[in-house]
Amino acid sequence: MEIKKIPNGSALTVELIGRMDAVTALQFDKDLSATLDGVTDLTVDLAGLEYISSAGLRTLLKIQKRMDRQGAMRIRNIRENVREVLDMTGFSNFLTIAEDKKAKFSVSF
Repeated sequence: MEIKKIPNGSALTVELIGRMDAVTALQFDKDLSATLDGVTDLTVDLAGLEYISSAGLRTLLKIQKRMDRQGAMRIRNIRENVREVLDMTGFSNFLTIAEDKKAKFSVSF
């Protein structure tokens, strides 16, 4: 999994690309935990995340809890298959999810 960090003062956007399994979730946890000091606004962009395991879910929840203490965190741009996992496991009730800014509509003829 590739992790891209885009800092902007006390705000940080993190883009995840690839698959978050047990190994990459641990890598993400260590990498991000070392970066969060002083961050009060965290955005996790999942547009490039193709898969998330239970270890990945736990990592997101752990980071959400930390950011609840020191600021705010939101998750955005969630792929449909990853969103289904969040919904089925109930994690969407515990994570702050920002709705996509892109309009979602369908056209019928």
